[in-house]
Amino acid sequence: MKESIKKGIYFGIASGVITTLGLMVGLNSTTGSKLVVLGGIFTIAIADALSDALGMHLSEESTNNKSNKEIWESTIFTFLSKLFIALSFTVAVLIFPLTLAVYINIVWGAALISFASYKVAREQMVKPMHVIGEHLLIMLIVVAISHEVGHVIAKVFGN
Repeated sequence: MKESIKKGIYFGIASGVITTLGLMVGLNSTTGSKLVVLGGIFTIAIADALSDALGMHLSEESTNNKSNKEIWESTIFTFLSKLFIALSFTVAVLIFPLTLAVYINIVWGAALISFASYKVAREQMVKPMHVIGEHLLIMLIVVAISHEVGHVIAKVFGN
């Protein structure tokens, strides 16, 4: 797979999982509303995918050694992977009660991060467990902080 495409896909997976899980867990802790969580996921799927794609585009343009085609490949694959990953979290929310859906999505996010981390580790010829563990730890920290921030917001600004 071309480097520019890999870059977009791996960035989209990591960003899609981390931002969507953080948002979903935080909104659930704040509101407990399935409608609010779904609205947040759809919003982040579109707005953040476009934002990350533009960020990737500018980042790639800032390096003088990339062709215009490579820049656009990274941009497009960042957008598509981020959009797809973020939207994949809606499935559990639509099917299951919200609390269960959040737990299912944490497992789904962990599986996606583990898969991407494994692939990266294998390509770099390093031990996958260390890379997977490091990335899962970051994901869990984001989830825990988002959960707590959601509770604080609910207490401070709730009725």
